[in-house]
Amino acid sequence: MSDFATRCGVQTPERLQAGERLLQAIETQGLEQVRVAWCDLHGFTRSKALSATAVKSALRSGVGMVSTLLLKDTSDRTAWPVFQPGGTDGLPGFGQANNVLLLPDPASFRVLPWRERTGWLQAQAWFADATPVPYDSRRLLQRALDRLAAHGYGLRCGLEVEFHIYRITGTEAQTDPHRAAWPGEPPEVAMIHPGYQLLSETWLDQVDEPLRIVQRTAQALGLPLLSLEAEMGPSQVEAVFDVTDALTAADQMVLFRNAVKMALRDAGYHATFMCRPPFPNIMSSGWHLHQSLSSLATGANAMVRTQSMAGSTALDARHTLSDVGAHYLAGLLEHARGMAVFCTPTANGYARFRPNALAPQSVQWGRDNRGAMLRVIGGANDPATRIENRIGESAANPYLYLAAQIEAGLDGIERRLAPPRATEDPYGAQTTPLPTSLGEALDALHADTVLAERIGADWVAYLTQIKRLEWQRFRDADDPDAFQRREYFSRF
Repeated sequence: MSDFATRCGVQTPERLQAGERLLQAIETQGLEQVRVAWCDLHGFTRSKALSATAVKSALRSGVGMVSTLLLKDTSDRTAWPVFQPGGTDGLPGFGQANNVLLLPDPASFRVLPWRERTGWLQAQAWFADATPVPYDSRRLLQRALDRLAAHGYGLRCGLEVEFHIYRITGTEAQTDPHRAAWPGEPPEVAMIHPGYQLLSETWLDQVDEPLRIVQRTAQALGLPLLSLEAEMGPSQVEAVFDVTDALTAADQMVLFRNAVKMALRDAGYHATFMCRPPFPNIMSSGWHLHQSLSSLATGANAMVRTQSMAGSTALDARHTLSDVGAHYLAGLLEHARGMAVFCTPTANGYARFRPNALAPQSVQWGRDNRGAMLRVIGGANDPATRIENRIGESAANPYLYLAAQIEAGLDGIERRLAPPRATEDPYGAQTTPLPTSLGEALDALHADTVLAERIGADWVAYLTQIKRLEWQRFRDADDPDAFQRREYFSRF
């Protein structure tokens, strides 16, 4: 009988060769453990640490994982009654906390720089009958990219990610067994810089130690980190990454976000990608997603115009963007409210949408305008022409964030939608507002029937079940700040 990887259709000659190289690397580097990691709905990595001798079998046969990990909200509560008859009727393949199998990708192998003799592999989830688990979020992005490829395009992405780093001053609340709770308390922390001086070299020098840890971790993992900056907010920093294809960018974001949290924690720091940490004077963290379509035939940037459209001004999309780029822009605008929950998935993130905060409030685009939701950058014959979406929070699942962009943009391309003129007053006269809460964002997704159909009714129902549970618990909380401290600050 063929092995599980073959029955899943992934056991190619290239994968077999990568597997041989992996096993050789484990032996020559003297690794003792290899973590098989999978990204859940919320962007967290879940993993099992295999002994080095178990990796060969895992590449062929997979690694078992309880299926309820696909059904968790942000507190790790299961959103379906899996042990009740009919409790998972809308989720074929699930029930009774059955097993799914993780198949690791040998080409994803890394050695963790902060943990001795430990390797790392990325995996995706499969049912025991060798069919793919549809609610593996990476598959949603892969499907969207396949649809984009059918039109002759790929997506290139560059990431700008803001987050906060704190120095841990105490862990008593976390480690006292008499204070254990679900979710648990975060550590006690102090700021690493006082903020309110954007790009201050003094603050940059003050935070050199934790940023060196971030830099060395990213570089040791092969991530294309370009720069690290002291951001405006107290204890806030930003990481900027070079452009890659969309799937690689999403994989890298998952790896970066989870790795730096572990590496910094090992050195006595707490990193959080929560949008607004639970302190009185704080600034929100956003994830600015730069994106451009690329021609699969030539590799060229398909958003570039050879010359501006006759009679146009900088307020016209076709002054800067190609026709297909303008259609893509229009699709992002058309589905901005519906896609919001994929880009800002936590109850905490919607407080970021406020005036004059370098964050959007409404559905607009602007020519190099950081107050608009979509910032169009570049010009005729500029190969770096692109669209920056500023709606995302740093806690977003990268696969969902990017998949929503593609599905929205593709609808604009297929229907040849035309964008309005650019805004010059993003916080003045309001057009269509962005959702102001997680609940409103979920309602907006259901109201956007075109986007919901593109994402898939099953996926929308799945996401809604989990996020509405989170939203209800937030609304029912006696102390919303305490809820967010435990739910988001200690985990994201």
